Parts: sequence; C-alpha cells; structure tokens
Amino acid sequence: MPKNQKEMIQRLQSIFLFLVAVAMGLTLGLDLWVQEVADSGEIWKLNALFMNQIDASGEVLQSPSNWYVAALASFVGLLAIISIFQYRNLGRQMMLNMVNSLLMVGLVVIVFLITSGINEEIAAADNGDYQIGFWAILGAMVCNMLANRFIRKDVALLKSVDRIR
Repeated sequence: MPKNQKEMIQRLQSIFLFLVAVAMGLTLGLDLWVQEVADSGEIWKLNALFMNQIDASGEVLQSPSNWYVAALASFVGLLAIISIFQYRNLGRQMMLNMVNSLLMVGLVVIVFLITSGINEEIAAADNGDYQIGFWAILGAMVCNMLANRFIRKDVALLKSVDRIR
C-alpha cells in the first residue's frame, strides 16, 4: 500500500476517480439533452439545473428546476473525491465506488425519465439528442468501473504478499 500522498496520487484508480469527478463537473456545466420541435420551432434543453423551453425567437417560455439532478451529480463527484483519499482502506474505497456506481445509474435513469416525459408531452417524432453532459455520466461510469478493477488488483497483490510471509 502507498506510504505517502505522492504514491497515492500515482495509483491508476486515483486517476480514474479524479476523471469521475471531472465528468460530473461536465455534467453540471453542460447540456444533457436537446429536443427541437420541427413544426413550432421550439427547443427543449435539459441541463443539470433546469429544463428550458425556448420558443422560435429565443425567449425562454418556462424553466422548471431540476435541482435533484444537479444535487445527485454533485454528490457523485464529491464521493469520487472522498474515495481517492480512502487509499489506506481498500475495502471502504471499493464500497464507496460501488455506491457511486448505483448513484450514477440512478442519474441516468432520472435523465431518461425526464426526457421521455417531455417527449410524450410534446408528442415528438424522435427522442431528441443527448449531449456531452449526458455522455459524461456514462464516461464516469466506465472510469468508476476501471477504478474498482485496479483496486481489486491491489487487494489481490496484498493478499499474495501476505501469503509469501
């Protein structure tokens, strides 16, 4: 196991966990979904904080809050940062990452439910376009999975060293 902070930062799982936090920052800052209604010229944009309905002239008609999406994305990013500093307790680090995985799945489900609800409400012909903010969630899920893989490798290495003693 790492003896100091410098060794901890050099571990691959720490890099992947940092990438999870960066991806959640992208999710908070960028659009998640855009739907253009062809016949009326309206645009629906979903970001982590609001679902904006914009008319053809560019005026925002309504902007209901989605604070829970932003709160969940923020919590996932914070949990990834906390997990980086749990390098002395690999079991706790894996548990935090597994909870984080479940929260990210919940985040994806919430976005799908919101977008499908809007599509039903406006009777859209297509499902809209998922933007970089949404794909960042999926990228964070992959990075979290890779971090867990490298943590399991560390655990296996520690067990093999203990067997040798």
